Amino acid sequence: MAVSVRGLYFVVTLFLSSFFGSVFLMGPVLPLMLLSPAWYRWITDRLVAVWLTLPVSLLELVFGVKVVITGDGFIPGERSVIIMNHRTCLDWMFLWCCLLRHSYLRLEKICLKAALKAVPGFGWAMQVGCFVFIRRRWEEDKKHLENMLDYFCDIREPLQLLLFPEGTDLTENTKAKSDIFAAQNNLPKLEYVLHPRTTGFSFIVDKLRQGDNLDAVHDITVAYPKTIPQTERHLILGLFPPEIHFHVRRYPVASLPSSSELQSWCQARWAEKEIRLRDFYSGQPRAFDRDRVAYVPPCKSESRVALIKAASLLSWTSFIVLCFTGLWLWTPFRLFLVVIVGVYVVQLKLFGGMELLELACHRYWKSSAAHVGGKKMQ
Repeated sequence: MAVSVRGLYFVVTLFLSSFFGSVFLMGPVLPLMLLSPAWYRWITDRLVAVWLTLPVSLLELVFGVKVVITGDGFIPGERSVIIMNHRTCLDWMFLWCCLLRHSYLRLEKICLKAALKAVPGFGWAMQVGCFVFIRRRWEEDKKHLENMLDYFCDIREPLQLLLFPEGTDLTENTKAKSDIFAAQNNLPKLEYVLHPRTTGFSFIVDKLRQGDNLDAVHDITVAYPKTIPQTERHLILGLFPPEIHFHVRRYPVASLPSSSELQSWCQARWAEKEIRLRDFYSGQPRAFDRDRVAYVPPCKSESRVALIKAASLLSWTSFIVLCFTGLWLWTPFRLFLVVIVGVYVVQLKLFGGMELLELACHRYWKSSAAHVGGKKMQ
């Protein structure tokens, strides 16, 4: 299949905006991390949120993707863990269409593969955004998750952490592995989802509960009734989904089971997803919403969302043009780009990522404050 002009425009626009945004918007803010990690986090969360509106505007305004949201919805501003089935490699990006309407994009963090942090532009922005990178080796990931979650609890900045308990997207290969896992653990075979790996989920929920930094768990089921773009390659080919359906179930923290039962609770949610998706893809889309408890309306009207999308598309397009103009006409602009790119590359090798450097700065200032407080007590 030939490369689509529309698809190429989408991918190139996202790359250039993330690359230039990481350099010229986030670059000047990086020194603040050394002085006040909390203020640095407050500012960069909002810068990242501004960029997250761009994929939404491209998907819906330029490519006409229709988003259908059913279920309980969100209470705006609440702290939550979001769990979702991983139908394609791109579910996390499509979810922003839902969160723009029902929540605040500045709250979102994603738990994702550590290899992605090295990707120029996107990876740099995710490091600055303090996303949670994991290696899929629990012995290493457990300590890193603990450090990251402790940090979020310390700074008291609300977050909504997106987690894919399946660990990977649904393909023929991953389904075969899921079937083997089911046979080894005396579980039923699933057709529309993969069996979730629940250790990380239960650990995250427990840590956030202990840190009094969790209001709810949002269980989201995503479905694509027509075209299913499995990877980024499908977007380059112009295979955008005409419709994306999200079904949201909200579970207040008080309704969640004890730590020992969280894993089976998560497995039960996936059994529900299997039934819901079977009904959906067999021509019963209304069954997608049959277990709605109490609908929470979106916190933004469609007219406000339309205004945000239009402003995002216009401003980011103008920003890309201005960056190219500055690089063409102004030597200091080019020097700044070289310096900041060098900073991103070098710090990744020295410290392992901006988010780890941010944690180190936070620990330094926290220990300094404790030392000063100890002296005063004496």
